[in-house]
Amino acid sequence: MPEPIAVVGAALLDDLSRPRLLLAARRTEPSHLAGGWELPGGKVDPGETELEALHRELREELGVDVVVGEEVTGPRPDGRWVLSERYAIRVWTAQVSGGQVSLLEDHDELRWLAAGELTSVPWLPADLPIVEAVGRLLGP
Repeated sequence: MPEPIAVVGAALLDDLSRPRLLLAARRTEPSHLAGGWELPGGKVDPGETELEALHRELREELGVDVVVGEEVTGPRPDGRWVLSERYAIRVWTAQVSGGQVSLLEDHDELRWLAAGELTSVPWLPADLPIVEAVGRLLGP
């Protein structure tokens, strides 16, 4: 079986030291994912590191610069989470350090969710275990 395509994502929090809110983004494409909610991010381009890709994706999708926090380690031996047979994602917590969160690309709605609101949106199935892990980091 070939190595999965590398994807990166951000659990964008209101505050890295005392997180209370997580940003959720509703996808517009591809059609089979449209309407599902996810953590922002995307594929790693050839020649860039995973963290470079994370910063690029957040600038492209949301128009923000971020401070990256801890990795939200997945169950694979390499710390990734399985998205599908073709894709595996590494996720880090992050906080906006510059810019204003905006809808620029790939999404049509954004919501800041508190721990008790995490189930209020229909997350993409592959993102659910990641969101559950991040939810354990959120305070009241």
